[in-house]
Amino acid sequence: MQLALCTDVLANLPFPDMLDKVKSLGIDAVEMTAGGWGARKHVDTAALLADPAKLEAFQGELTRRSMRISALNTSCNPLWPSATGEEYKKSMYDCATLAGKLGVKKLVAMAGLPAGNETDTTPNWITSTVSWPDFMAPAYAYQWEVTIKFWKEFAAHCKACGVEQIAIEEFPGTMVWSASTLLKLRDAVGPMIGINLDPSHMMVLGADPIAAARALRGCIFHVHGKDARIERQLSDVDGILEPRPVTEPAERVWNYVAVGCGKDLQWWKEFFSVVHMMGYDGDVSLEMEDLTMSVEAGLQTSIDALNATISK
Repeated sequence: MQLALCTDVLANLPFPDMLDKVKSLGIDAVEMTAGGWGARKHVDTAALLADPAKLEAFQGELTRRSMRISALNTSCNPLWPSATGEEYKKSMYDCATLAGKLGVKKLVAMAGLPAGNETDTTPNWITSTVSWPDFMAPAYAYQWEVTIKFWKEFAAHCKACGVEQIAIEEFPGTMVWSASTLLKLRDAVGPMIGINLDPSHMMVLGADPIAAARALRGCIFHVHGKDARIERQLSDVDGILEPRPVTEPAERVWNYVAVGCGKDLQWWKEFFSVVHMMGYDGDVSLEMEDLTMSVEAGLQTSIDALNATISK
């Protein structure tokens, strides 16, 4: 495995300066947002698709530094029945087209979340039983129908562009938020669908990412190096569901934290050992979203922890 970096954490830097910063951290691969709701500060997808000279110059910045694109990220909700949802969907299709022109074989995305029926306009994340009220089961079935239809069409577009893997990040508030929901989508759409295994999202829902990795053998396409911490005492009172803004870490029952500040390094060693044992030997892309410390401290803490634990 090799270390990569999700570059939105350095969104304040222009593209060349960002690459120099990543290189100075001892990292040679970048995961950049090129669609969806990410910062998209380093990849101007529309401009690169419209101008071959800009595309060549973009590639040249990477080549000059002996760096590569680990994946293009296009995470968002393309299933939202709204104008914004349609914009997200277009950005995903454009991202796949750009990936083809850049020779990037892997996209990172999220499954999205539809509304509850044909006339509803509000996405609904159904996490309670579908046994009652009686409209819950039809709503959940409808959501999966919409989700599977979109991903079959999008996977066909990706394949035509030369993309080989679509790594779906299991994310709370989307149709794919667990190992079993990822496998459900993969079974319906096909083997181009795999997981971007982000352990932090499983941690905050009470799942064990190590057990999940075993269940996902053969379909782990990407891994995010990202930690989370269930906050003592607060979670004991309110449980782990948390709607408070991420900008209020002191009040939240869980937080995203630098790697090693949630799970210890022994846990991370076991996680990467099992992930490798399940057939994954690709990039571990650091996604630094710790708001309890500075960006610099969070990056260095996470890099030190990942370099000490990933199965190189």
